Amino acid sequence: MNLRRILDLPFLAVALLGAALAYGCAGWPVQEMSNARQAIVAAEKAGAERYAPQTLAEAQKLLASAKSHSGKGDYRTAREEADQARDKAIEARKLAEQAQLPVDPPAPEPAPEPAP
Repeated sequence: MNLRRILDLPFLAVALLGAALAYGCAGWPVQEMSNARQAIVAAEKAGAERYAPQTLAEAQKLLASAKSHSGKGDYRTAREEADQARDKAIEARKLAEQAQLPVDPPAPEPAPEPAP
């Protein structure tokens, strides 16, 4: 092996790694879309349609927009919106769960002390 080939190997390895990373970032956001869908389903099961309808609707709207952007090849925007949809769905689930917690009755006020 001559010296030129030996020096080209690290450059080739770095170039291939960079291309693989760039391809992975530019592809269809499969995982992000799946995460958003699962979070929306969990929110619905927790009662978000009743207890946090606006937040759930925002999550669903963001997911629909992410699908639209993905169909147009705008994967970066699709990925960002899918992540936002997941976050909104998680928020909706938490709101629904909190709304269903039993409310503790207020603590009784202490009786006033008798005057001397």
